[in-house]
Amino acid sequence: MTFRREPIHVGTGEPVLLLHPFLCSQEVWSTVADQLAETGRFEVFAPTMVGHHGGPRTRSWLLDTHVFADEIERQLDELGWETAHIVGNSLGGWVSFELERRGRARTLTAIAPAGGWSDLSPVKFEIVAKFLAGGPALLAARLLGAERILQLPFARRIATLAISGPADGPRQPELVTLIEDATHCPAYVQLLIKSLTAPGLKELADAQAPVHLVTCEFDRVLPHPRYSRHFTDHLPSTSRVSRLDGVGHIPMLEAPGRVTELIADFVDEHTAPASDVSAG
Repeated sequence: MTFRREPIHVGTGEPVLLLHPFLCSQEVWSTVADQLAETGRFEVFAPTMVGHHGGPRTRSWLLDTHVFADEIERQLDELGWETAHIVGNSLGGWVSFELERRGRARTLTAIAPAGGWSDLSPVKFEIVAKFLAGGPALLAARLLGAERILQLPFARRIATLAISGPADGPRQPELVTLIEDATHCPAYVQLLIKSLTAPGLKELADAQAPVHLVTCEFDRVLPHPRYSRHFTDHLPSTSRVSRLDGVGHIPMLEAPGRVTELIADFVDEHTAPASDVSAG
């Protein structure tokens, strides 16, 4: 029986869509989603994307951002959301820019987004090589199980090196979920092969929605500034660029409160107060 997760859907107010990184699931957003909903100002939707553990099954052997965006658009249509404030981390950031290109974004917050390359950029091949190099570790974790492999010497630091800044990284239950999701991700080979031939984000300068590009100080997957230069060079000059200090590639697991505040502040900045809407 195929394992399926129901998307996170909590709160009321401004629609906020949260998209997770490659090899992960909606669970990386669990704390942030609840914190946003608890403000009473946001309706939050965080699905697991196609080909990821607990998400919809893929109907194509090769995956690219268009396939992910198509499924997300279908879910937005089911919700009745013509547009939303879109937040994406890593692969989720890449898909967020595709959704913005399709006119689905009110605002876009891209946290350590992937896709910052052109057809033959060296950084594209480097990032694919990084994920392929992690294949043996993922296979070992799949065979032994997340709980058992984390008992091995240095296993926890190896597991957290790519995702967090400090050595302790996320809490044990979150780390176990991350490993389970990564070792049960059908999209692993499919997306990496497609990424070798697919172009990155080419239409950044045409972004119509307000964009907030967020880099992470200890991002070892897409380290700033080399991996974010494509964004800073091509995004509209009105875009905001900021850095989260002391965190790694998936900051929602290390500093959920800071990420929640960052998202809420940017959405609030570009949302008319209820009194203004009523007066209008």
